[in-house]
Formats: sequence, structure tokens, C-alpha cells
Amino acid sequence: MKSRGFSLVELVSVLAVVASMGAVLGPSVGQMRGQMRGVSSEGNLATIGQVGAMYSLDHEDRIFSFTWRAGEPYLNLQNGKMTVSQDDLGAAARQVQNILHRATGRTSGEFRIQNPNTRLMHRRWSHLVLADYMGGSVTDPMWADPADTNQLNWQLNPLDYQEGSSVPYANGQPAEAGYDDLVSWQETRITQLWPFASSYQVVPHAWMQDYGNQYFPTATTPHVFLSNGFSITLGERRFDDVRFPSAKVHMFEEFDRELAGSPYFAYDHAAPTKLMFDGSINTAMSGLAASSVSSDDYRYGRKIVWEQTYVPLDTFPVPLGGLGDETLLNMRYRWTLGGLSGVDYPQVIMRGSGR
Repeated sequence: MKSRGFSLVELVSVLAVVASMGAVLGPSVGQMRGQMRGVSSEGNLATIGQVGAMYSLDHEDRIFSFTWRAGEPYLNLQNGKMTVSQDDLGAAARQVQNILHRATGRTSGEFRIQNPNTRLMHRRWSHLVLADYMGGSVTDPMWADPADTNQLNWQLNPLDYQEGSSVPYANGQPAEAGYDDLVSWQETRITQLWPFASSYQVVPHAWMQDYGNQYFPTATTPHVFLSNGFSITLGERRFDDVRFPSAKVHMFEEFDRELAGSPYFAYDHAAPTKLMFDGSINTAMSGLAASSVSSDDYRYGRKIVWEQTYVPLDTFPVPLGGLGDETLLNMRYRWTLGGLSGVDYPQVIMRGSGR
């Protein structure tokens, strides 16, 4: 019997059905993919929390942070000489350099890891202390949000930070206005560090004091903190300093990449994955957290809510209103009133008390 193919009418009907199914299933597949990435990110932070707890047991209850100190001599693997830093900020930069020298072997030549002493290392690179403690890879996917494709790509291509790459400012300042325009972002010593950064931020009070000599936010950019001009002791915080561990954020996704537009964590509707100090995972919206207060304002008794605009780094998600969006955002758990003794999510405490 001679077989007969589809008629034009039948073919059009089949294609219409397939298109309809795609329209129905497409969003569901996208949502499932986002949910799976969210679960993976929760797993990353939970693991980091477990390793951080192990670290604290071996380091007198200390919250993981850089341990090199001002005035203490350490071996510089680049020149084989002992090096002394004048402050804790410089010592932390030297510790980052040392960790990466040992992990990558890049101590000389064109791609040597330079001393990144023009930046505060504690925000994006504190996890390197844990990586070193574990003896694991400094580019382990655990340090990246599974939806952060840029970070994952940089990890796979750690030498691709020159012109033509996608790391922030590797190609100079973007021509389009609205990006963070601090010139030092373009320094090789900084661009070469991006493959070793983390998608997860550590709250400032995990590495600085709650009051007194400390860093505080600046209105011009959310990516740089300023000091109050004093010599600041960094990295001496302990888990015992946290008064309400289940209600206090330790680390958080800088962007809620599971939502359209990958909103910055400070948007009220953003619900980035957060590691709490008791090791639990919190996915509540940022808008449900207590308001932020600038550390510097609180130092002078001014309990003023701290809000600022989000200005993106090159290759980072742009504000939801587009480049130049001046919407003021509450920084929430980044700058908690009272530091580690404060509370980010009061409702967690209320539930725990049975109220």
C-alpha cells in the first residue's frame, strides 16, 4: 500500500499544536530551571556555612576572614622575601595574593598575581580563606551562584581578563554612561581577581566591629566602602558576637538571578538566597528585612535609614529602571543597626518564640 505524507493543512495543524504546547510549557520550563538553580545556590551556601562552622571550631570561634595582620612578617612568594604590611587592609591583600600564588602558581611573568592593595578584599574574596582552609579549588563552582553565568565563565577561563574579555573593566570604561566610573576598577591587579571572586557577599560586620573604628557606605557607589580615617582592626569577629543567629544574615546573593532582570539584592521584591549565622537558609524578600542604618551615622548617634542608588559595574546587571536609574534602595541586611548584635528578620525570632 502506498504511504501518504502530510497534507499542507495537516502540517499547519501539527505545527500550530506544537507552537501552542511550546507557549504553554515554555514558561514552566523556565520556572523549573530557575527553581533548580535556586536549590543549587541554597546548597552552595549551606555547604559554605558548614565549612565556616568547621573553620570556627579550629580557630577559637572566629568567623572566617583574613588572618594576616599589620606589622606581622609574611613570605612574599613573588620575590621570596618577607613582607610586612602597615595596616590590616594591606595585610589582607597580601594574604589574597599568597593564597592565589599557591593555588595557581602564577608568581612571575605576564600573568603573575599582583598585590591587589587598592581594594578592600573582604567583600568579594573572604571565601578564599575557606578555600585555603579546605585545601580546595579557588575556582570551585561552589563559590558561584549557578545562575551567574559570567562568574562561572571567568572561573573556567581565569587568564581571560585582558581586552576582549567579559570581566568588569577589562576593556576600559564603557562608553555608555551609568556604570561605576571609579578608574581603579580598570587596574590589572583588580581585573585579574574576578575569576576568583564569589557571587555571595559577606556582610561587613562579619569582618569589622559593630561600633567605633569601621567602614561605612558611600552614596556614590555600592561597590566601595570608606573608612572613617582610623586604623581599623579587621577579621576578629566571633560567632559568639551574633545575638540572634537565625535572624542575622551572614552571606547573600548580590543579585536575585532567578527573577526577571536579576534585581540587585536591595530591591524590596528581590528574594536572594541568604546564609544565616545559624547555618540556615533564608529566601525571604529583602523588603521584609529590617531597615539598614549607616555605620557612620550610628557612630554619631544618628539612627537614619541608609538608602542609596544601585550603580552597576561593567558586565553586571543594570538597574531595573535602566542605566542612570536614581531610585533609592534600602541596603537592609548589608548595614544592620547594631551590627552582629542586631536583627535582620524579626519574624524569624517571633516564630521561634511561638508568638
